[in-house]
Amino acid sequence: MLGLNAGSARKFCSTFSKGRALHPARLLKTDFKSFTSRYASDWTLFNQQIFASAVYVFFTNLLPGITFASDLFVLTGRQYGTIEVVLSTGLCGLAFSLFSAQPLTIAGVTGPFSILAENMYSLCQNTFHVGFLEFMAWALLHSAWMHALLAVFNAHDWTMRYVTTFSTEIFSLLNSVIYFHKAVQELQRAHANLSFAGFLYSIIGAIGTLLVAVFLSSAVTWTPLFHRYVRLGLSEYAAAISIVIFIGIPYAGELASLDKDRLPVSTNFSPSNPMRSTFFVRFWELPVAWVFAAIVPGLIITILFFFDHEVSSIICTGDRYGTKKPPGFAWDIVLLGCTTAMCGILGIPPANGLLPQAPLHSESLMHDEIERVVFAEDGGDKQVERKTRRVYEQRWSHFLHAGGIMAFVSPPLMHVLGLTPTSVLAGLFMFMGEQSLSVNPVLFRFLHVLTPTSELPKLPDHVPGYLQIHLFTMTQIIATGVIFYVTLTVAGPAFPVIIIALVPIRLTLMDKIWNREVLRYVDAWACQDGCPEDDVDQCATRSVCGLPEDDVEAVVNGASNVPDMYEKRPNLRP
Repeated sequence: MLGLNAGSARKFCSTFSKGRALHPARLLKTDFKSFTSRYASDWTLFNQQIFASAVYVFFTNLLPGITFASDLFVLTGRQYGTIEVVLSTGLCGLAFSLFSAQPLTIAGVTGPFSILAENMYSLCQNTFHVGFLEFMAWALLHSAWMHALLAVFNAHDWTMRYVTTFSTEIFSLLNSVIYFHKAVQELQRAHANLSFAGFLYSIIGAIGTLLVAVFLSSAVTWTPLFHRYVRLGLSEYAAAISIVIFIGIPYAGELASLDKDRLPVSTNFSPSNPMRSTFFVRFWELPVAWVFAAIVPGLIITILFFFDHEVSSIICTGDRYGTKKPPGFAWDIVLLGCTTAMCGILGIPPANGLLPQAPLHSESLMHDEIERVVFAEDGGDKQVERKTRRVYEQRWSHFLHAGGIMAFVSPPLMHVLGLTPTSVLAGLFMFMGEQSLSVNPVLFRFLHVLTPTSELPKLPDHVPGYLQIHLFTMTQIIATGVIFYVTLTVAGPAFPVIIIALVPIRLTLMDKIWNREVLRYVDAWACQDGCPEDDVDQCATRSVCGLPEDDVEAVVNGASNVPDMYEKRPNLRP
């Protein structure tokens, strides 16, 4: 027994040794070297497409943010409003554009956090009877040191490596549902506050904003209509053009006399709540017992932010974007912890990685490149050129859009925001939901559910049929519905825990229900090639071949000093 305990202790301690999973700051050291090596080159590239991307992301980050602000203003008793959301988005955006290891990731106030904050405010007011901003400040401060611990002990390696697209697709779908739900809420408030004529126009304005944005976003395919630069411009500025049109229409002609529900804004640089004089929270005045109680929501916020930010970073640097520069997951999690603590002290909502804005940012930076490929042929080297699509890896688009958002905390520009009808915000919410949903594989597999079997594409021979694929898709949709329902209940603050629970459910339960080849076809690791079923097969192969335990662990840790036959296979999905 003593020998067993001693062996277990040695094995546990070995996980902290150099190069192992929990070796302190292993990833941080690598990320810092990558950050310093790439930083100067991130500022040397600038062109018209990068500027257009900055404008596009400016609108797709600012306007959904202030739409959340409209919601938060009502549901947090004016503790969070337009100026708080704009200040947070601008400050955190500038911090990430200057100091993040991966500047393609866009930070902003998210729908899931808005739901969390609304539920926490309700608990603080009706159950805890403590100050919301003080309690939230401590929750965010606790979250900051938890982020630091996750980065120091290389959490990216031993958490996200187990996440599959089953979970990330559900999380992306949840974000889409939240966008559509927020649009409905805006129209419900318009119905309550406006005359019937004003409410009807709100519906027209919302649908019009959506349809014009969707229509213009497809302009790049209008060949041969217009010059290609005109088509490109219309496509890149689609959301901005639609928003400007439908902000202006209600102020023209007879519509000017129609009552409007507009975005509530501050008239000067001061908090939305008139009871606050400065952007600073006296967090030390919270009773000690509640300081420790705030660890629980701090943990929930950490789970949400870590998963959200990691998924955003992974998606916006995926293979389709052809990124060459190294990511910096651990470095960015430390930075996220710092900005989270800053927001808690200032009494503003914290920002983190955004979906779908982060991948939309990468999409807006895609361009054609000609690369030369050299390969051996007939005893000599042959060089050929091929066209490839790749993202512009730089910091300017992030920096410019964040700086533009930061400028809107000034009273004159804040007044401009106050002219925005909430119907436009509802339309933008629907547009963002549509954009997010349109690239989610769950949507396409759901369309297959509605398609007659005879019309479906032929499956690979090793996949038994569509029935289990349809069941997999419906499971994702039902799981999304359950999580969304939880966000509407008193248990709402705990919904990130449910999302994380999907990871072990996928790895331990689903392979007992679904055919392995079906899972191999519809699911994959989110952060690496292959899928869980590949790993199970490899483990069985290693067991039969008698590969030493150290080599088995080396394969798991990604070492390259093991035979090629044990390397991961590429993802088998078409």
